[in-house]
Amino acid sequence: MTPINQEQEFLKLIEDNKGIIHKVSKMYMDKSDDREDLFQEIILQLWKAYPSFKNKSKFSTWMYRVALNTALVFFKKEKRKIDNTPLNEQVDIADFSDSTEKEEKLSYFYRAVQELNAIEKALIFLFLEDQSHKEIAHNLGITEVNARVKLNRTKEKLQFIIKKNGYEF
Repeated sequence: MTPINQEQEFLKLIEDNKGIIHKVSKMYMDKSDDREDLFQEIILQLWKAYPSFKNKSKFSTWMYRVALNTALVFFKKEKRKIDNTPLNEQVDIADFSDSTEKEEKLSYFYRAVQELNAIEKALIFLFLEDQSHKEIAHNLGITEVNARVKLNRTKEKLQFIIKKNGYEF
């Protein structure tokens, strides 16, 4: 395959699956600028690794693995920049609509997810992507039983964080 054809194929695959990258970025980074940086880093790592993609699995499965591994490394680098600024949002209750309430609940969820460790975030992300325990295990390089146990513990931890912080669902 010529470099131009390879680049065009890569760009089409990225366009078809960019939602995965957006979700991983949002799961690991709280701030917009950090999400954009992680998004770009994932694209870069995917491009570097693309020649090694051998079509032994679906592109999206391979992409999950590269994106999550990149996010884990990126997250460790960025962890030193923790911002402890309290959230002081002014919200007018009269302006709530269904979509606003859903957005707020989603915001609470993502804030709670920020309290999970990197592996727990990956587990929740893959679970929300409707991946089976077997697929989660494959993507994270652990056994299926281990994936099931870790996922259940992570869901319990996430519920505890949500209750502890008083988020209402």
